[in-house]
Amino acid sequence: MKEGPDIAFVATLIGDPARANMLTALMSGKALTARELAEEAGVTPQTASSHLARLAEGGLVQARKQGRHKFFELASDDVAGVLEALMGLARGTGQLRTRTGPKEAYLRHARICYNHLAGELGVQMYRSMIRRDYLALDQHDLRLTDAGEGFVTRLGIAPDTLTHGRTPLCRTCLDWSERSSHLAGRLGRALLYHFETEGWAKRDPSSRAVHFNRSGLARFNALFD
Repeated sequence: MKEGPDIAFVATLIGDPARANMLTALMSGKALTARELAEEAGVTPQTASSHLARLAEGGLVQARKQGRHKFFELASDDVAGVLEALMGLARGTGQLRTRTGPKEAYLRHARICYNHLAGELGVQMYRSMIRRDYLALDQHDLRLTDAGEGFVTRLGIAPDTLTHGRTPLCRTCLDWSERSSHLAGRLGRALLYHFETEGWAKRDPSSRAVHFNRSGLARFNALFD
């Protein structure tokens, strides 16, 4: 079959080790320069620029200029979702780049998945919101219920602030370490931002890990038991 989406083209873009490392680095949600991404990929800045041009042409990353600097970020939540699913597939088939260790334990507990919470706590939050009828899954359509709107309002997140943007309000994302769904979309992003601004959690600047302090974890577990 020669018609339809060209998955081989996208797979080739992701499949190069240097480009895969760059895309993985951008899963932190940060916008990074070509030089920073070159360090992540272990290539020269010139080679990194060539890789980034191909990724941009393929619609996987996008560039934005700020002053004299150009920053790169993932092009969309859909790209992040595909990368997260590939990480799960790689882990499930034993394709690990390094041996497990303390850093992976932190990543499995709680981490950034582009702009929302993933890992054990991300899956826990999603399951709790489904069980409490804050979210409803109708076939493949995930929606925020009336009870869910009341819940986020009580948290201090105004529902009308979630209505803007091309990204879906809420959608599932397959967690690479838990092999189960966590919450993505504008709601997932807003909840993570709430945890951070309330002082419950902080991002690890050297990795994708999210560290909850003792008080923040207690509050999180009270909301999402």
